[in-house]
Amino acid sequence: MHKINMEENFKPVAQPQRRLNPTMKEVVRKEVVKLIEVGMIYPISDSAWVSPVQVVPKKGGMTVVKIEKNELIPTRTVIGWRMCIDYRRLNQATRKDHFPLPFMDQMLERLSGQAYYCFLDGYSGYNQITVNPEDHEKTTFTCPLGIFAYRRMLFGLSNAPATFQRCMQAIFSDLIEKSIEVLMDDFSVFGSSYDVCLNNLDTVLKWCKETNLVPNWEKCHLMVTEGIVLGHKISSRGIEVDKGKIDVIGKLPPRVNVNGVCSFLGHAEFYRRFIKDFSKIAKPLRNLLNKDKSG
Repeated sequence: MHKINMEENFKPVAQPQRRLNPTMKEVVRKEVVKLIEVGMIYPISDSAWVSPVQVVPKKGGMTVVKIEKNELIPTRTVIGWRMCIDYRRLNQATRKDHFPLPFMDQMLERLSGQAYYCFLDGYSGYNQITVNPEDHEKTTFTCPLGIFAYRRMLFGLSNAPATFQRCMQAIFSDLIEKSIEVLMDDFSVFGSSYDVCLNNLDTVLKWCKETNLVPNWEKCHLMVTEGIVLGHKISSRGIEVDKGKIDVIGKLPPRVNVNGVCSFLGHAEFYRRFIKDFSKIAKPLRNLLNKDKSG
C-alpha cells in the first residue's frame, strides 16, 4: 500500500484546471472514462489537494531533424499523446521515502554469464498497488470532466518508485540474487541451464499468482540466451553494449553548444565501463563546459 506522508508546515494547494485544446481534451476524456470503468479513479466532491492534468507526447525512436540555419539536432518522433497529472506541488510537500534501488553495475554482473533468461514486465506495475484510503484525496486531479481521486498508485507521485521497489523485494526476497533480479517492474529470471531457468520461472510465476502480480505477456521474453537489461546486452558471454544505443550516438550531429555537449557526454558516459581511459578522452569536452561556466 502506498502512503503519502507530508512534511511539516506545508499547506494543501488546490490548483485550477488548465486549458486544453480539442485534441488534448479528447485524450483526457478517453483516459478518464477508461480509469473510471476499471475502478482506478472515482469522482470526489471535496479535497484540499487538487492537481491539474496535462497532456504530453508519447515519444518513439530517435531521429535527427534540421532546424533553423540548417542545424541538425537529435529528437524523438511523437507517436501519440498521453494524460498525466502535474503533482509537482504535492511532491514538494511529500516527505521523501529513501528506500534504495539496486546498484545497476552489480545487478548486471550477477545476471551476466548465465545460460538462459526470462525477462518479465509487470502489467501497469504501479497501478497494481493500492493507495492508502486516507491519502486518496491527496491524489485528486481536475480536468474538464470534473475532479477525481485515485484508488491506486500512479506514475508521477514522488515516492512511487520506492514503494514499488519495496513491494517487489518483499515478494521475491528469497529469490533475489539467487534466481531473479528485480528493478521496479522489470524482472530478470536466470539459470545456469535450460531446466534450472525453467524451474526458476515456475517458482516466480507461482509467487506472482499468489500475490496477484500480473505480468504483461506481450513484453515478456521467455527462455532466451541473451537480452537487453538497463541498456546493456547480457548473455553467457558477459556484459556488452546495446548496439542500438551505439547507433544513436553515431547518428548524433556535431555538438555546437553547451546543451549539445552535455547531451553527448551523457550518452557516452553511459558506456564508460567499455571505454578505456574514458576520463582522459572526455576531458577536452569537460574543459569546454568549465570554460562556459567560468566565463
